[in-house]
Amino acid sequence: MSVILEVRRGDITQADTDVIVNAANNEFWMGSGVAGAIKAAGGVVIEEEAMAKGPVMPGEAVHTTAGKLRFRYVIHAAVMGQNLRTTDKLIRQSTIASLRLADDLKCGSIALPAFGTGVGGFPMKACANIMVTAARAFGDMAAHLTRVQFCLFDDVGYKLFKDAVG
Repeated sequence: MSVILEVRRGDITQADTDVIVNAANNEFWMGSGVAGAIKAAGGVVIEEEAMAKGPVMPGEAVHTTAGKLRFRYVIHAAVMGQNLRTTDKLIRQSTIASLRLADDLKCGSIALPAFGTGVGGFPMKACANIMVTAARAFGDMAAHLTRVQFCLFDDVGYKLFKDAVG
């Protein structure tokens, strides 16, 4: 099965998918950026559940309930360790781990932010290319996942992900 790749500009907590992804550190404490927005909208219970599942190795992913949000789950992708830095390898691994977990949870759609481009300082264009390539490759293996949405908060990220999707 191949997946449909979409790019959307806006707040990930407003995505029209079954599950959303938080770009996290490997202990899953939720600070600012995407994590802060998810915690603010969904409640501190999301962070409490995530932290109870950590720490994990960077590149892995776990899931929690979505608190007050309407999603089935929030997936927390450990894109970085406690140094709050990431690499192309960790972005690729975290993307695949998130997609695999959503598929294992029998979700049909997922929304992902740009991994590591906020506090992690990773270049947006490189992130877009890595994540889109990983999603395309995973699509051939998906049993339940049919739609992958990249949700970007700003115009620059939106354009770079649109370009990567083609």
